[in-house]
Amino acid sequence: MATTDAPAKMFGQALKRREDPRLITGKGNYVDDIKLPGLLHAAILRAPYAHANINSINADAARALPGVVAVITGDEIAKEQNPLPCAWAAGGVDNNVNTPRALAVDTVRFTGEGVAMVVAESPYIAYDALDLIEVDYEPLDVVVDAEAATKEGAPQLHENAPNNIVMRWTCGKEQETTQAIDSAEVVVRQRIVNQRLLPTPMETRGYISRYDAATGEYTIWMSSQAPHVHRLLLTAFVLGIPENKMRCIAPDVGGGFGAKIFVYPEMAATLYAAKQVGQPVKWIETRRENYAATSHGRDHITDIEIAGTRDGTITGMRVHTYANLGAYLSTIAPGIPTTLYGRMLSGVYNIPAIFCEVHGVYTNTGMVDAYRGAGRPEATYVIERAMDMFADEIGIDPAEIRRKNFIQPQDFPFDTGLGMLPYDSGNYEPALDKALEAIGYQDFLKQQAEARQNGRLLGIGICSYVEVCGVAPSKWIGLTGEGWGAGLWESANVKVHLTGKVVVTTGSLPHGQGHETTFAQLVADELGVPYEDVLVEHSDTQGTPFGYGTYGSRSAAVGGTAIYKSVSKIKEKARRLAAHMLEAAEEDIVFEDGKAYVRGAPDAAKTIQEIALQASVAYDLPQGMEPFLDETTYYDPPNCTFPFGTHICTVEIDPDTGKVTPLRYVAVDDVGRVINPLIVNGQIHGGIAQGLAQALYEGAVYAENGQLLTGSLMDYAIPRADMVPHYELSRTETPSPVNPMGVKGAGEAGTIASAATVSNAVIDALSHLGIRHLDMPYSAEKVWRAIHGQ
Repeated sequence: MATTDAPAKMFGQALKRREDPRLITGKGNYVDDIKLPGLLHAAILRAPYAHANINSINADAARALPGVVAVITGDEIAKEQNPLPCAWAAGGVDNNVNTPRALAVDTVRFTGEGVAMVVAESPYIAYDALDLIEVDYEPLDVVVDAEAATKEGAPQLHENAPNNIVMRWTCGKEQETTQAIDSAEVVVRQRIVNQRLLPTPMETRGYISRYDAATGEYTIWMSSQAPHVHRLLLTAFVLGIPENKMRCIAPDVGGGFGAKIFVYPEMAATLYAAKQVGQPVKWIETRRENYAATSHGRDHITDIEIAGTRDGTITGMRVHTYANLGAYLSTIAPGIPTTLYGRMLSGVYNIPAIFCEVHGVYTNTGMVDAYRGAGRPEATYVIERAMDMFADEIGIDPAEIRRKNFIQPQDFPFDTGLGMLPYDSGNYEPALDKALEAIGYQDFLKQQAEARQNGRLLGIGICSYVEVCGVAPSKWIGLTGEGWGAGLWESANVKVHLTGKVVVTTGSLPHGQGHETTFAQLVADELGVPYEDVLVEHSDTQGTPFGYGTYGSRSAAVGGTAIYKSVSKIKEKARRLAAHMLEAAEEDIVFEDGKAYVRGAPDAAKTIQEIALQASVAYDLPQGMEPFLDETTYYDPPNCTFPFGTHICTVEIDPDTGKVTPLRYVAVDDVGRVINPLIVNGQIHGGIAQGLAQALYEGAVYAENGQLLTGSLMDYAIPRADMVPHYELSRTETPSPVNPMGVKGAGEAGTIASAATVSNAVIDALSHLGIRHLDMPYSAEKVWRAIHGQ
């Protein structure tokens, strides 16, 4: 055992990620890299119609193809498996729940729904066999628009959902809001559309299922953001077997953005297939399947009414939203447009009266669920567009109307009156001022005025945002509150082995966020051991403590705090053992920088490595002390955290073509204390790119017959690197009082702010032409038509 000096403090250092050498040199281990003895391959026949009855399926020719092992239909699986569960119904209201099965039974309700699965000796044979399956469909009427789906006479998707309505949910102060709007000096009304997006991770979904007939145990390798949750839902609700009969393993995950949180039909189908054929079965999603059958994001139609005085004081806001949830409810779909959207509509502003009504709606489209930001980008888009429209209506500067209505620092913790937990801490004006200074706001306004004289179209957009991260506590989000059907705590175990090396097992797992680096920084700092001596293990339900998954920027605030508290327990035990070793009173022992020493006599010390050895060999422990330094924490936070900031973007629009070119992008974010600035900056970069892409390029388009017209990378415009500007990042720091580290969360901030930022810039560039609003994405054609009044 080597005893070393305590390292320099790691918290706050911009360390390069320890994961990167593996991931960027092709040495990662993803689902499709895994090969098992006897491995078979699956392919899925998908519905060509958006709505149709299945009269019959003839798979005789497919079964006869050499190399085909099995052809499986929905009827067969339905005899053994239940439909997939919805784990987050909208809280406090009736939900007309309809969830998908592993494969469709009797009726398909969106283009791309799985109808049959082929299992074969190779993926090529499996795909060839799909062409030999004959399905007799009876096409039915289709509806893809959420508002149209609620009208009388619209095609009906499910018997238990009249007018295709999943739920009607409200929050806020209805009567006070009506009074505020009716008595206001100024009221601005606008319909806005937050278009549907297609999450596009580099690694599509994939699953390998194996069944052990001798033990009755399943193992499934999955590209997943939440393997423990998937084990729970698949065993308890789909298969009806004990939880300990399944092991879920998430190897390296090539991006998720929310879409890999959910339980999908293909998980259940491969589990069934593996049991039937007695061999492991792999299914890897194609990109077209990824676009058609993996959950989508956003898709809101919203009517806004915002009211106030002519001096810019906002007095009320009323919002009605049709939230398109697709053909079935995905795992947490109803919770997104309600808890994470409706309850965040106040943004960073002290608005005395807000009322929100949400209709969740079934349509003949793919399922819609959480996508990076999950409800908060939609809420930020609503309030930030509304603030700009109100400012334009009364002729006040967009920066000043924000400043005038900000929640003030002394008001925290702040209750918005929308049912969200109180905002923990905030100081919004410094972030706005810092961003305005960085972009050179006043100088740009002068340039803009001069440019307009010359026919140039320059615009500047501001977005001051707040988001809810580290979502919890369980007693608030659970069944009696917001409808979430489980807890939202996180757990972690920390062991200091006899050599002084530390192993952390955590329920939180990465899909690109750098957990192995940041968690190691945290532990090394708190325990006073070398960073290189800390190993972080995750993503395997056999060997790691339960975790509710990585999403909602909750890993540091909730999972990280579980680790922090486990380390604190280790330190306390080490302090008691050191007192015994040093023959001193426990109250006289101080643990600091990896050593326990007698207060006032720092030379009388034992290092954490010496203490770990003593705890492990257990030759001489205090009476009643158990051997080993090994502690576990199940942490349920008392509140969420609320990061915030201001983003500002400038754009230029070509009046001849309508093309929008981003010029500069400044982001000032306050995510509380930062463990690793390099990783936070990377997350902000990626987030901005996704929101900017929504504003300028991306949008899923369904034809009226339910065909997904943007079903490939040739049709769906994710941006290249040369289509986004350089980002100028800065921060303010307002620690969260919710957790001992003061962290808030950073993974989604960029996405939440950037769509509204860029939108406000584009509309600002066009505002002197009398254009008050356009819906995203701002394609050249759409902007050109607006400029020319078409």
